[in-house]
Amino acid sequence: MKIVNRDLTSEKDGVPGYLAHPDRKEPGPGVLIVHHHYGVTGNMKVNVCNYAKLGYTTIVPDLYKMLGAADGVHEAQKNTTDGQFVEIINKAWRYLTSRPEVDSKRCAVVGYCMGGRIGIHFVAATPSAKGFVGYYPSVRDEGPSALRPRHPNEAARDFKCPSLIFFGNKDHVASIPVQQRLMENFQANGQPLDWHFLHNAGHGFAMADGECYDPRLADLAWTLTADFLTRELGNE
Repeated sequence: MKIVNRDLTSEKDGVPGYLAHPDRKEPGPGVLIVHHHYGVTGNMKVNVCNYAKLGYTTIVPDLYKMLGAADGVHEAQKNTTDGQFVEIINKAWRYLTSRPEVDSKRCAVVGYCMGGRIGIHFVAATPSAKGFVGYYPSVRDEGPSALRPRHPNEAARDFKCPSLIFFGNKDHVASIPVQQRLMENFQANGQPLDWHFLHNAGHGFAMADGECYDPRLADLAWTLTADFLTRELGNE
């Protein structure tokens, strides 16, 4: 399968980021990745290409460039509301679902770390999403604030699609009680849920540019992710 991959720019595409897709003529499924705290890194681009090799047109929008944040890694989350994040992700979602090689009824969202938390809010507000994969969403035990008026626990209850979630026993961001409460709220939405708790996994275990990267667990999670997307997006 030939894969087409390139950078996306605001000038040419309307959305900055990265794109990879199979070279096909008939519309097929798509995946939108919400990136981690470090932005669109080289490793994130590798991830985009890996999803494309499975048959998915895949994009990762550069949220920091979309926000005009000069130092997004350190400043964006301190100055951006969850609503603003959802708004710009929706622009990228429209770009993905309007592409000619994409079947807009067969698209899912994958979020890593920060992107997992924000992705929960986006999917809750986007009933057209057909699946959500959350890699160790950065959910904390925190009350409402001006930037984060609604906790992901509340948003998870609004899902209209199946979910696949990965967390680890050694996650330094989301404590085990926080993970457990989030799972209860995912279960409350009535949609199919695959929840995987990995005893030896830390936060970021699936990202090769992270301190807690574990290639064995990353491969395990990748197999489960591929199976989930095949099942929910009909990509046989």
